[in-house]
Amino acid sequence: MCGLVGIVGLQGAAGGRADELRVMLDTLHHRGPDALGSWTAPGIGLGHARLSIIDLATGQQPLANEDGTVQVVFNGEIFNYRELRADLVAHGHRFATASDTEVLVHAYEERGLAFVDDLVGQFAIALWDAPRRRLILARDRVGVRPLFWARVGDRIAFASEVKALFRLPWVPRAMDLRGVAESLTFWGPLAPRTPFQGISQLPPGHLLVVEAGGEPVVTRYWDWPFPEEPPRPRPAAEVDEELRARLSDAVALRLRADVEVAAYVSGGLDSSIIATLARRQGQPLRTFSIRFEDAEFDEGPYQDAVVSALGTDHDAALCRTEDVAAAFPRMLWHVEAPVVRAAPVPLMLLAERVRSQGIKVVLTGEGADEVFAGYDLFKEARLRRFGATHPGSSLPERLLGRLYGWAKTSPVRAPAFARAFFGQHDGDVGRLSYGHLPRWTSTARTLRFLSPTAREALTDFDPVAELEARLPASVARLQPLDRDQYLEAHTLLTGYLLAAQGDRVAMAHSVEGRTPFLDHRVIAFACGLPAQERLKGLDEKHVLKRAFGDLLPRAVTERTKQPYRAPDAASFFTEGKPRPWVADVLSEATLKRHDVLDATLVARLVEKCASGRATGFADNMALMGVLSTALLCEIFLGSAVRPFA
Repeated sequence: MCGLVGIVGLQGAAGGRADELRVMLDTLHHRGPDALGSWTAPGIGLGHARLSIIDLATGQQPLANEDGTVQVVFNGEIFNYRELRADLVAHGHRFATASDTEVLVHAYEERGLAFVDDLVGQFAIALWDAPRRRLILARDRVGVRPLFWARVGDRIAFASEVKALFRLPWVPRAMDLRGVAESLTFWGPLAPRTPFQGISQLPPGHLLVVEAGGEPVVTRYWDWPFPEEPPRPRPAAEVDEELRARLSDAVALRLRADVEVAAYVSGGLDSSIIATLARRQGQPLRTFSIRFEDAEFDEGPYQDAVVSALGTDHDAALCRTEDVAAAFPRMLWHVEAPVVRAAPVPLMLLAERVRSQGIKVVLTGEGADEVFAGYDLFKEARLRRFGATHPGSSLPERLLGRLYGWAKTSPVRAPAFARAFFGQHDGDVGRLSYGHLPRWTSTARTLRFLSPTAREALTDFDPVAELEARLPASVARLQPLDRDQYLEAHTLLTGYLLAAQGDRVAMAHSVEGRTPFLDHRVIAFACGLPAQERLKGLDEKHVLKRAFGDLLPRAVTERTKQPYRAPDAASFFTEGKPRPWVADVLSEATLKRHDVLDATLVARLVEKCASGRATGFADNMALMGVLSTALLCEIFLGSAVRPFA
C-alpha cells in the first residue's frame, strides 16, 4: 500500500512542480516509508510514496509503459495481476518489472478506460496518457482506498489524503458544514463530499477523466449488483459449495505478496472464516487481535478459541481507556473527518503493534456484515416494516427483545421506550431510507451542538433527503433487505468503516489491510442470492454460518453477535473531570475561534459526561462528534497542518 499525489494543469496551466510534489509527499510518509518517487512533464506532475509489498526490487513508481507515453502512480493492490500479465504478454506487451503496478499501464493500452473492469483489487490510480493529454483517476469498486482532489483555478491537485492537498499554499482550508453534518448523521461524509470546502473525494467505483482542453468528468463504472427481480432459490449444497469456492479464491489472491501476510482475529464469525481459509492454504499464519480491560468490550475468550483451533502464532494488544484518550487526536489527524465513536483508536494501536512485529499486510473480516446482512439494523428494519403494516400485532415488539443483547443500555430493555423509539418512523415506511432512519435520527441529534451560525448555514440542508434524491432510480425497485444493504454499503461502509476503521488507521503505521469479503465477485454472488439466504427470519449471515460452520469452533458459531466497540465518552474523563487536553479543545475560547460548535451547549454536555449522568448511545455519540469536530478544526484550520499536540 502506498500514497500518491499529483497536479495537472487545465487550459495550458502549469502542472505539478517537483517542489510541490515533494511537500505533498512529506505528509504521506506513513503510507509509503520505503521509497519516494516523482515525475514531471509539461502540464502534469505525479508523485508516489511506496510501501513495498510486491516486487520489492523493481516496483518503484511512477512507472511507465515501454515508450514512456503512459505513466501511473498507484495506491493499492491488483490481486489478479499474474493472470492479467499473462494475457497481456500473449497480446504482445513487454514487461520490465514483476510488479502489479506495471499491469495497469499495459491494461490501459489494451482496453482504454475499460481497463478497470478487469481488475480484482483495492486501488486508487492516477494514470497519465501523454499522447491524448488525458488524466485518469480511478477508485476501487467499494472504496477500500481513498482518493481526494481539489480544483483551484485551472489546476487540479489530487492525493491519497487531504493533508497532502493542504500543503499547497494555493489550496484554501475551510470547513464544509454540509460535510460535517453528513459525518454527524451517517458516521462519515458521503462521497464526493468531505468535511472541507473545495475538497472532493472520488466516489467508489468511479473514474475521473480530464481530456486535453476539457473539464473533469466523473463517471460510475461499477455498483452493487442487486437484482430488481427476486432470484430463484437454489439447492443449499450448491450455494454453499460456490460460496466456499469464491471466498477461498478471494483469500488465496489476497495472500499474494513478497512479504509475510498475517490476519486479524476479532473472535467473531467473519474474521474467523478468513483466518481459517488462510490457514487452510497450508502455510504458517500469524494472527493479531485487540483486547480490552473492560469485559463489556473484550472478546478475548472467543479469540483464544479461534487461535487454539488454528494453531496460529498469535499476539494481542491490550487497549486501556487512557490509551484511547491519549491517541484520539493522532487518530483524527489520520482520519480527517468527524467520528461519533472512539472505535478507530484501538485499531490504530493494533496496527502499531502489528508493524512493530515486522508485518506489513493483514487480512481482515471487514465487509461481511454489509455483504451478507449481518447487522442488527437489518433485523430491526424487517420487524419495523412488519409492525408498520400490521399495527395490531405484538410480534415485532416481542422479537425486538432479541436484538442488541450486547448493549447495557439497549432500547429494547424498556418496552415503552422501545415502542416509541422504533415506531417513530412508521409513517415513513415507503421512504428509501426507512430501514436506517432510527440510527440516523439518533446520530443527527449531535447537530444541535453546532453554533447558531453553523445551524443557520445548514437551514436548507437535509442530509437524508439529499442522499435519497441522488440514489439511482433502480434502488426504489429493490427488495427491502437489498435496499437496506445497498444504503449501508454506500454510507456506513464507505464513509466510516473502510476509512476511519480501515485504511486510515492501518496506514497510520504502514499496514495494509486486505478484505476478501469485499472482492466484487463475492459481492456479486451474495447480491444474487434470495434474501432469506442472507437473513433467514432473524438469523443474520445465514448462508455464511451454514457454509463454514463445520470449520469453526462452536464457541464462535453459537455466540450471540457482538459488534466491535471500544470505550467512548468515559475514556475522556478522569476523577470527574475532562482530561486536560479535552478541556482545552472544548473550552469556550477554542470553540469560538472557529464558530462551528456552540460553546454553551458543549459545556453542558461535558458537565453531564463528567458527572456520570450521560447515558445511552446518544450522549456517547454526541461527545465523540463534538470532540472530533473541534479537534478537526484545530488540526486542519490552524496556521500549519500538523498533528494536534
